[in-house]
Amino acid sequence: MLKAGFAKSDITPRVGVQLYGFGAYLNRYSIGVRAPLEARAAVLEMDGKRIAVVGCDLCKVPEFMIRKIREQVRLRHPELLPDGLIISASHTHSGPAVIDEDRGWGAPDYPYLELLPVKIAEAVHLASERLEPVTFSVGSAPCEHLGLNRVFDRDAPPLEEILRDDWRPAKPELTDTVCRVLKFTGAAGELKGFMAYFGCHPVVCSASSRYIHGDYAGVAMQQLMREFPGSTGIFLQGAEGDVNSGCVHKPEGESLLALDVFAARFANSVRCALASAEKADADTLKCRMKTFDFSTRKTFDEAHLLEMKKKFSEVLQDPAIPDSDGRRRINTVYLRGVAKMMEALHRDKVTIKAEICAVRLGPVRLFGTPFEVMQGIKNEVMERVTDGLPLVLSLCNGASGYAPSHEVAQADMDKAAGGGYEATIAPLISGQLPFENIHDELVEAILELNRELEN
Repeated sequence: MLKAGFAKSDITPRVGVQLYGFGAYLNRYSIGVRAPLEARAAVLEMDGKRIAVVGCDLCKVPEFMIRKIREQVRLRHPELLPDGLIISASHTHSGPAVIDEDRGWGAPDYPYLELLPVKIAEAVHLASERLEPVTFSVGSAPCEHLGLNRVFDRDAPPLEEILRDDWRPAKPELTDTVCRVLKFTGAAGELKGFMAYFGCHPVVCSASSRYIHGDYAGVAMQQLMREFPGSTGIFLQGAEGDVNSGCVHKPEGESLLALDVFAARFANSVRCALASAEKADADTLKCRMKTFDFSTRKTFDEAHLLEMKKKFSEVLQDPAIPDSDGRRRINTVYLRGVAKMMEALHRDKVTIKAEICAVRLGPVRLFGTPFEVMQGIKNEVMERVTDGLPLVLSLCNGASGYAPSHEVAQADMDKAAGGGYEATIAPLISGQLPFENIHDELVEAILELNRELEN
């Protein structure tokens, strides 16, 4: 018999903290709360096995914080399986900076960082106290009016275009077009909890936006929970690495207008998936977790990094470039990134370790990765995992950068000298050596865990 318990915890920071994302040293200090941020937890139990899945309205939950949350949870709940705590982030860019280092993408508020693991662990504790028998169902609904592929499609269309009810991306096949829902109902048929899976960057709001909220995903979950009192909705971020929302990089007023529209669109897709969900045979509950090594690009040797360092230093030392110039700010980030890459080379850390997790609940497989996964990788996993419903998650149990698909990596290499954003520039920003072939390596890691789930 499957049992489940659900709970949430308020993780809204104080007004005034810096928000994370969109660019280097933007100093995006929050000025208000548009919608509270939450950590929402589900605890599942079957045949004495217990696991927890947590979704957070945050841009990322870095590894150092994952460790603290696990310590808090396992201290109070040793009955959880050793591999049975999955903590994911929605990737909202309208939440607080939580990376504990100066990368230029927002400075963390350290008192908030101390409290955050306690708050997230509290959601798991409360959910554990509410375990009860549930019926498990799986549903899906079309969702073609949220995202576009930012690498191969026209990014940031005009507001009047994207707000039309009939707006669709030019290349929907390069995005998620279906919202998947895992539904849990009580003995009387009441909705206890649900997990909504979809892949799209929560960037409806922009670099000019200064309000705290969970973007379209967080706002939609809260709207649905109001519609179904007593329920808890968890957003599971899918393959969003190369998919932006249709609205991005707009002024604050336009962004906030579009936020309500896009949240309503997503909520409607989830609502339809809940209504059409069909009972699934929840006969199995298993989890696996393993750390894998991912290779980095061999061309990023010491000579190449020294050449990059020289180029970035020239910009910073040019007196004709004022402090307010964006080139000065981003090259400061690049220069620090090169220093971190050089340190990795000198310490012979030329592979990147990342923890991949897998959960099997009846026919559903959740594959959690700490990467921002691209659509091409997700599509291959779905093709090769033929038994059940595979769902590839981004930003679970850490944050290890973009996982470019073959198509995105090639497009990146075809761009002007220095490379494109996803495969080359983003690793430079974080000081992480670019991946050599994470597409194939990540697919094989997921398939390995899937085989273990079958045994």
